[in-house]
Amino acid sequence: MVNRAAVSKPRRKRRPKEQVRLTGDRIVVEHPEDGERQTRGGLLIPATAVPAPKRCVWGEVSLVGPDVRTVKAGDRILFLPQAGLEIELDGREFLLLRERDVQAVASPIDEGERQPGQYL
Repeated sequence: MVNRAAVSKPRRKRRPKEQVRLTGDRIVVEHPEDGERQTRGGLLIPATAVPAPKRCVWGEVSLVGPDVRTVKAGDRILFLPQAGLEIELDGREFLLLRERDVQAVASPIDEGERQPGQYL
């Protein structure tokens, strides 16, 4: 007869925090809001009432892959949410996109950076 007190289940080791490195032209964006919108008059339009939305949303970039050329972490991008895959990192929800799914980029302007069209 085996003594159950002497036999213990092996404990799972908790993984230390991992650093995520993306491959190719992948971009990780914070998951957009729940999809509920409000009209100018103040009426709430639930996300379930809108059939297959084709509306682009803005999101903040969290991570970028090595082959991404036009976006960097911290930028805000305009994209179609249906183009991305939902992922979870550190208990938070994000979307995984390709660079070609980005429609526009809004990035903070550096002090030394010149604006397009200023040739003085």
